[in-house]
Amino acid sequence: MFRSKVFTFWFITMLIVWAGLFYSFNDLGFLASHFHYPLIMVLGAFVAGLTPEGGGAVAFPVLSVFFSIDRVLARDFSLMIQSIGMTSASIFILSYRGNVMSRYRPMLWFIPVGFVGFVLGMLTLQKIPVYIIQALFLSLITTFAIAYFYSSHRGQKMTLEITSKTDIAFLCAILILGGMCASLFGTGADIILYTLLVTRFGMQEKVATHLSIMIMAAMSVLGYAYRHFYDAGLTHDQVRTWLCAYPVVLFMAPFGSYILQGMNVEWMLRGVVILNVAQLLYFNINKPSVEKLIASGAFSIVLMVVFASALSRLAKKSGERDADTALPEPGEV
Repeated sequence: MFRSKVFTFWFITMLIVWAGLFYSFNDLGFLASHFHYPLIMVLGAFVAGLTPEGGGAVAFPVLSVFFSIDRVLARDFSLMIQSIGMTSASIFILSYRGNVMSRYRPMLWFIPVGFVGFVLGMLTLQKIPVYIIQALFLSLITTFAIAYFYSSHRGQKMTLEITSKTDIAFLCAILILGGMCASLFGTGADIILYTLLVTRFGMQEKVATHLSIMIMAAMSVLGYAYRHFYDAGLTHDQVRTWLCAYPVVLFMAPFGSYILQGMNVEWMLRGVVILNVAQLLYFNINKPSVEKLIASGAFSIVLMVVFASALSRLAKKSGERDADTALPEPGEV
């Protein structure tokens, strides 16, 4: 993992930065009383580097639902911690010897379009009831994980091929929607972008995962900056909590990307499915209400249909392409 000089320099530099910040703003007593944050992110950051789901897919529901932490604080923590973890994973990906840099060129315009969606979400969506936001997010990650695992979703293209204005419109709409999701949950842009890349554009799974990691890294850095410099909405304790989990995600997210380079990730996907289903069930069992059940049920049905149909369409296209490839050339029979 540390064969790249660029990544090694980044990793050591950011560890030094963390040590200085921790010494200036934090202490071991605060770390001991908030040990669950780095513990949560051991799994969260690994998932972020290994799958199309960001670390916030673990952090947001665990903090918001299990620990009953305010939705805004859980959202901010997801953005803050991903600004380190998913950025670290992105630098590892970009500096990895086997990766082709031109594959990631679309990020140059993905990022500003996605950030427009984030700002729109911050300005227009923040008054939505908390249980609706929780139900939507848990339904989103659960249905995606199930559809993703059980479908033949493997694309073949190694680069993004845009052939029409409709393609650009789809991408812009999805990026804006993803940015708006990030304004609510601190994550989500990665899942939505990944789904579009492997379905409409037929991209190879690992390249699409890399692009989804990078968009969420950028949304996290920009979202963190927006909350700090524009909203002035981050507290001293939030920064101290961020520092507790900082070194964990700095290592675990790129470690997940490193594992992704050479392994079959099906076993990990099973774990993600189980985790997401358990979170959705707990959400409805803990302080149950008809409103929560209706919201999570409706969102789950709609999103499952969307994800399953999109991924099955990709599988059908892949099957047709494989069948065409298998046909003998004239004169071979």
